[in-house]
Amino acid sequence: MNIFSLMMSYPFMMRAVVVGVLVSLCAALLGVCLVLRKLSMIGDGLSHVGFGALAIASAFGLSPLEITIPIVIAAAFLLLRLTENSKIKGDSAIAIISTGALALGVIIISVSQKGNTDLNNYLFGSILAMSDGDMVLSIVLSAIVLILFILFYNKIFAVTFDEAFARATGTNTGFFNVLIAILTAVVIVVGMRMMGAMLISSLIIFPAITSMRLFKTFKPVIISSAVLSVICFLIGITISYVYATPTGASIVAVNIAALLLSLLIGKIIKR
Repeated sequence: MNIFSLMMSYPFMMRAVVVGVLVSLCAALLGVCLVLRKLSMIGDGLSHVGFGALAIASAFGLSPLEITIPIVIAAAFLLLRLTENSKIKGDSAIAIISTGALALGVIIISVSQKGNTDLNNYLFGSILAMSDGDMVLSIVLSAIVLILFILFYNKIFAVTFDEAFARATGTNTGFFNVLIAILTAVVIVVGMRMMGAMLISSLIIFPAITSMRLFKTFKPVIISSAVLSVICFLIGITISYVYATPTGASIVAVNIAALLLSLLIGKIIKR
């Protein structure tokens, strides 16, 4: 607690913790839906698109979040259309868009002479990149994501488990598919400044998979995933502060440790 109190005395750490907790919570809730629907790689694809958008904003001196959010939301729509209506299905569509956006981002940064520092910050994150304005915008967007998820919880649950049945009962499944994609895009963009394009999707995948090893019904998995994600984030950022390790990588390492621990617990319970 003394270490955490000292860590919170620095403004940049306080901003990182506030935004990180909110992003971890949102990512965990959406992650359960995406993993169950086998769409978890959409998060990875959108993060690469976000990297390309950040590179464009940086090259032209524009506001990163204000430029990146609409571009990533548009990419989420495009991915949905490609996976549903195109001859290019699933992982192939995601791979085409994500690798193309990543390559575009690297080219733009190289041509604009922003250097390796900016490239590393965008790819792997930097807690120093979060300004007061970014923090306020991130809090507002995260609150909107949480409110919408709670408000439409029952519909999201129905679409996640049986889309055909939900459609038969009159649920507008197209709308809720788009809503999930938009919320995922917003969470990825908000968290990417700190976690980086290469690591942000881990906040979506790891807590959900770990919780599914421990619980078998939707609501306990949702709650467990949210709590686990926040705890892993706080432990990871504390380790980063104490040992001067990269923040995003430290958080991912803690999530991996939690997953391995859940596998061990599962084996012990079976025995």
